[in-house]
Amino acid sequence: MTWGLSWWPMRQLHDAGLHPLWATAIIFAVASAAISWRSPGAWRELAGSPPLWGILLAAGTTNASFNWGVTAGDVVRVILLFYVMPLWAVVLARLVLHEPITRSAVLRVALGLAGAATVLWPTEPGRALAVAPVDLLGLLGGFSFAVNNILLRREAHRSGGGRGLAMFVGGCLVSTVLALTLQAPPPPPPGPWLAGAVAMGGVFLASNLALQYGVSRLKANVTAVIMLTEVLWASGSALLLGAGVLTPQLLIGGGLILGAAALAALRP
Repeated sequence: MTWGLSWWPMRQLHDAGLHPLWATAIIFAVASAAISWRSPGAWRELAGSPPLWGILLAAGTTNASFNWGVTAGDVVRVILLFYVMPLWAVVLARLVLHEPITRSAVLRVALGLAGAATVLWPTEPGRALAVAPVDLLGLLGGFSFAVNNILLRREAHRSGGGRGLAMFVGGCLVSTVLALTLQAPPPPPPGPWLAGAVAMGGVFLASNLALQYGVSRLKANVTAVIMLTEVLWASGSALLLGAGVLTPQLLIGGGLILGAAALAALRP
């Protein structure tokens, strides 16, 4: 629910003058500080474990892309393209974890590709398939999230504090570097946005702690299905508040994408 509804406060912060990249950096700086206080030894583990740096980069790219995408584009479209990640997960699991590509995996890839093509297909006859920059943010966010999940599985033997710190620091560091590189407007002098960004940091931290508590007590396939409710929260709230449009084309493409995600979640 937290991630599905996060687009609305991100847009409020943007309206207050805070670019989504800077907002993401501040939010994850707050969460990083809390994790550092809770697990002071996590910094030592992060500094001495290069594999965790991959998680840092992947998690940072995920959050920067997703938050920027849902702030700047159609929320429903961006989040559906984000959930093409089962397609990337099949390829990455083969390359990184050496998992076999099964018939069900091929089916998930086919559904994901068909869904993405349907969502991106031009509505005007005669126009070529075109991917807008905000569409790329959704696809990049989903790809980097798949990378993040694969790396978390590979580094499951490391402490939760080390992995968690890598993800939060990544959200702060990658967003800051991108904001400076792309010359995004810097944060204005402390104003209404400051309290909102700090509060968002606390909310994101609480949601991640809740997730860690839940996934340690639920079966993996149950957790994966519950995670899909993010799409319902995001699309429902966006349609209700006028931040997205649900067309028949988007509905069909979204159904294919969610079908692929559900197959990935329900596999043994």
